[in-house]
Amino acid sequence: MNSDRPLITLQLRHDEVVVLADLLGRWERDGTFDSLPFLDQAEQRVLWDLTASLEPLVGEVLSTDYAAAVAAARDNVRDPVE
Repeated sequence: MNSDRPLITLQLRHDEVVVLADLLGRWERDGTFDSLPFLDQAEQRVLWDLTASLEPLVGEVLSTDYAAAVAAARDNVRDPVE
């Protein structure tokens, strides 16, 4: 990894982090990462690293009602129905 490059900060709302962490975690658990059409293993590595960096930010993972927390986050992120 080239350490002389600057870090990039990406700002996400907490609900967006919950939804993204759930999606990436689900892909990792069900083997979807293995079937995605990566052109290079580095692409898979970036998703694994992103998954690992998001997990500690989502306290809902430890919640007894994780499914409800994810559903609420999805509701908050989803486009409004017109």
